[in-house]
Parts: sequence; structure tokens; C-alpha cells
Amino acid sequence: MNRRQFSVIAGSAAALRLTLGPVWAQLVDKPADELKNGEFDWHPERSPGGPVLIIVSLPEQLVHVYRNGVRIGASTCSTGKPGHSTPTGVFKILQKDKNHHSSTYNNAPMPNMNRLTWSGIALHAGQLPGYPASHGCVRLPKEFSALLFGVTKVGMTVVIADDASQPVSVTHPGMVLGDYAAREFNAVDTAIKATEYSEGHEPAPRSPSVVVSSADKSIAVFDNSTLAASGKVEIADPQKPLGERVFTLTGAGDASDDLRWEATDLSPRPAAARDDNIAALRRIKADPAAREAVRKRLRFGMTVVTTDGPANAKTRSGPGFVVLDSPI
Repeated sequence: MNRRQFSVIAGSAAALRLTLGPVWAQLVDKPADELKNGEFDWHPERSPGGPVLIIVSLPEQLVHVYRNGVRIGASTCSTGKPGHSTPTGVFKILQKDKNHHSSTYNNAPMPNMNRLTWSGIALHAGQLPGYPASHGCVRLPKEFSALLFGVTKVGMTVVIADDASQPVSVTHPGMVLGDYAAREFNAVDTAIKATEYSEGHEPAPRSPSVVVSSADKSIAVFDNSTLAASGKVEIADPQKPLGERVFTLTGAGDASDDLRWEATDLSPRPAAARDDNIAALRRIKADPAAREAVRKRLRFGMTVVTTDGPANAKTRSGPGFVVLDSPI
């Protein structure tokens, strides 16, 4: 079922569901695909440490929470209603506020708010009628939103997608850096282990992200929403799609010159028609200046996005920092 079909079906049932009133949140022990409206699952003990990645699936109306590649939680949600669609893309958490109120919609309470864009898209507690009903935000059960607020950090990555893919762990020498000497890696490894996501209510001073576009053969390196460096990439077999993928740096691999990443493939093509993540990475070679800009910014939680779309305003949206955005 595609997103448009989902919206039509949800809309046709809206009148019936509105009679049900507010849904109370309930912690359950179920697989994500068996959760009913208002239910959520939470098992942080499955992965006690590591970077957190949130994936919001619009067709499923579910939020999946991964830590170090292991799903530690899932919840039902309510996203944007027709005319106020929730944008798809790769976002950074820009601000956290436990007791936020809307400046746009009559001072409406938005508890446990994790802001994704300065234009008003956020994760927060709210009513869940059982279908997309918000003005673009992702509404969550209040109890789940409080648990989620406790593990999120300013600068971490949230993916909103028309599908959901579980991240997989990949190890690769340097990602878009190419080969480098072990002594250089040792310095990078030390820097990665010393860094964590920043907390608080202001944008993180250093939340690096990289966007690689096969359409433009370009690479863009960001500090928060500021373009820090750009350059060109060579892509082997350029006629083959690179794919829409999100990589999050989790640390060093077991080898002396490897980096470990969690990869999420959001490509719309069937899996059989795609390169795997390692094969896709091996096709990318950035120019020396861009590689150096990336090397200087390697840190725990860094995000690398690949796209077959052009690196235009959709991938550089200023203060909102929508890294990869598809039309809505």
C-alpha cells in the first residue's frame, strides 16, 4: 500500500474512529507489526549504549527506535493529515523541550518535543485517533514520548520514510575517505571515542553530516545546517543507481583501519535490484579536499546520506536541515 492509498483509507474511516475518543497509551510486549493504536514496546536493555536512530514509517504509522542497530522500542503514532503531510527525509534533532507549547496553534501543549525543523515539524506527545491527523508533526503516546525523550540527543538522526528498513551494521575502510594510513586512523578513532551527542535546548555546536549525490557527482559536508565544504565524487558504474541510504557512524571496527556504521537503505527499488551497502560505498571516491573535510569531522553519530537525486534545495534546506527530502 502506498502513502496516498493509506491516506484515502484512513480518511474513509475517520468518522468512525472519531467516536472512539482519546486513546490511552499502553506498554505491551509485542512485535512492532502487531501494535494497536496507542500501544508501544520499550526494551532499552537490548542495547544499553550507542547512537540512537529513529525511523518513522508513514504507511505503518509506526515509530521504530534503534540503538547501535538494535531495535529497543516501537510505537504507534499519528502523522500529518491531508493538506498538512509530514515531510519525508533525513532530519537532525535541532532542539529538545520537555514542556513545549506551540507558537502556531493556540499555544497547544507539545510535551516531550524533539524538533526536526524550525518550520514546526517535531516528535511530541499528542492524541492518537488511529489515523494521520496532525498538522505535520509526529504525535506519540505520552508515556512513550517521555521514554524517547530520555534517550534522544540534539544532533541525532531521525528518518521519516514511506517505508521502514531495519538498519544493518557495515564495516568499511574510511567510507568516502578512501584508504589512509593506520596512524591517521588512530587519531580518528581516539576522537570518535571522545565524542558524544550534545544535549540541551540549542543546536549542537558540531553535528556533522555528509550528502553524496550521484546525479550531481557531488559531496556536501555540513556542520549543523551550515555548508562547511563541498566537492566532487567519482562513482564507479555511474549508470547504476547509488540508492537512498543513511549511514550513522557508531565507532571503530575490529581491524586497525576500519570504521563501523549502521546503514539504512530507503531505496524504492526491489532489494534484488540494489547493490548492498558495502558495494555502494566502494563505488564512491571523493576529491581530496572533501575527504579531508569529512576526516576532520568524523565523530560518534555522524550521518552520511547517499541519494540519486540532485543536491539542490531539497537537500540543503537552511536552518531546518532536511538532509534528504522527497516531494509531498
